[in-house]
Amino acid sequence: MTNWIIFFFIIQAIHFLGTWKLYQKAGREVWEVAIPIYNAYVLTKIINRPWWWVILLFIPIVNLMMFPAFWVETVRSYGKEKTSQLFVTVFTLGFYIYYLNYIEDVSYQKERQLKPFTKTGEWVTSIVFAIIAATLVHTYFMRPYTIPTSSLEKSLLVGDYLFVSKFHYGARTPKTPIALPMVHDTMPIPFTGKRFRSYVNSISAPNFRFPGFQKIKRNDIVVFNWPTDTVRFFRDNSGIHVNKPLDKKSNYVKRCVGIPGDSLEIKDGYIFINGEQTVLPDRAKTQYHSIVYSKKYYSDKILIKNDIKEYYRFYSIPRNNFDSKIQNISRDAVLLDNNTIEIETNFVFNQNHLRNYNLKENKYKVKLNLTDNLFRKIGKAKSTDSIIKMNDTIGKYNHRIFPHNKQYVWTKDNFGPLYIPKKGETLAINSKSIPFYQRIIEEYEGNNLTIDGDKIYINGELAETYTFQQDYYWMMGDNRHNSEDARYWGYVPFDHVVGKPVFLWFSIEQQDPRNPKSWFKRIRKERLFTTVHASGKPVSYLPHFLGFLILLWGYSFYKKKRKA
Repeated sequence: MTNWIIFFFIIQAIHFLGTWKLYQKAGREVWEVAIPIYNAYVLTKIINRPWWWVILLFIPIVNLMMFPAFWVETVRSYGKEKTSQLFVTVFTLGFYIYYLNYIEDVSYQKERQLKPFTKTGEWVTSIVFAIIAATLVHTYFMRPYTIPTSSLEKSLLVGDYLFVSKFHYGARTPKTPIALPMVHDTMPIPFTGKRFRSYVNSISAPNFRFPGFQKIKRNDIVVFNWPTDTVRFFRDNSGIHVNKPLDKKSNYVKRCVGIPGDSLEIKDGYIFINGEQTVLPDRAKTQYHSIVYSKKYYSDKILIKNDIKEYYRFYSIPRNNFDSKIQNISRDAVLLDNNTIEIETNFVFNQNHLRNYNLKENKYKVKLNLTDNLFRKIGKAKSTDSIIKMNDTIGKYNHRIFPHNKQYVWTKDNFGPLYIPKKGETLAINSKSIPFYQRIIEEYEGNNLTIDGDKIYINGELAETYTFQQDYYWMMGDNRHNSEDARYWGYVPFDHVVGKPVFLWFSIEQQDPRNPKSWFKRIRKERLFTTVHASGKPVSYLPHFLGFLILLWGYSFYKKKRKA
């Protein structure tokens, strides 16, 4: 914060030295240039622009576009209207104003034309302020978001397009104040296939969040910045040190199944909070992988008809045919005997594949991703011999599972119990608890932590307790066996929370080679313009929206006719 205060006064000094004569020529006093914030208000009077422009100067990202707007309007107020002069103003980062202040004898144009003299100027002005308005909404109020994975399948589907509210939980000011507007972490370079970083990493702003009007509730769907932000799906996420700024980490969406102060445990895939099995909202449908042995072949058509989109076939292949190409498309592979390997895949094999790799499909075994209701339905079907719900039991240490410590032999289905830290709460720190909180103390709360045997030092001092500086949450997907979530990388700090999905405005299925459709048929019309967190069957508000547009058009048409 000290650095930012120093930076603020440097900007004030640059502004004073470059404009004090120009203020005088506009009939203002020199002392008015020297008073921070007030000088910006006076400048809006000089350039004949609204006072609320001053507010935009103090909003990160938006202010990067407002500075050039102030520079251009200042030189225009002293008779510099040519496109070349305006270009020089922006190109010199406003220092062209120094030339006007000290060298050229300019006069103040009090009654100047506010509208730009050239068509180019009009277009540039319109575009700049459209970008400013969109950036303001995108950064602090509402932003669009696309569902990229199936971790919340049934509640949110791959191909859903959402509006995410920033103000429900309180909008954050950007950690990277110098960045391209409405761009996340990279920007494509046209025609090259390459990307460049969209922000300046060396300059960062202090963490600040505006007050929200709602707290995160248990079982809310939440968008947040992925804490590890290294694409290591279902791998060991311990010991990862992230260099990306907080607001440029990848955006994730999961269900918040545990809030600060909760004790969480997973038993056979089901979540227990404070000893009681959690009750999910009616729209939430948890799914688990199950192996089905059947008397007849479950075709793609039958599975898709039963709303089973995620399923895996089993093939046997001679060991000497199991090369890198097959490894890349197999989800799992098991050695059946010395000469045969069984592979599991959702890849669609054609006859050439089967022949070239000497593959043989086991038509009476399939792995399905099922809700509990579908599990019971498939289990009761006459064609089903047996159905086994997959369940990773505790027995062998899995280095991928949080807290990545051999003291805790947990799995994705049998996990915990663990405690979710709460802001201001003090907990004992020892060899048993430190695996859970080491990343919090070091990465999220910025302390220097050293472990020497059973002794723990925080910022050079021996510590037996630790007081948490912010709230933490436990985020998981409903697709329990196909979700990269907190079971793999741990707690989500509150400062990583982006917002709350509130509205689904468009939805389209991915093209499925097993069931190809046209673009129009892939649109999920029943999901258009629906709310995210409401209970019961989703209701589309598309007719209401179209009716509103028709009324708006009719009113506009009526006004034009009346004016004519």
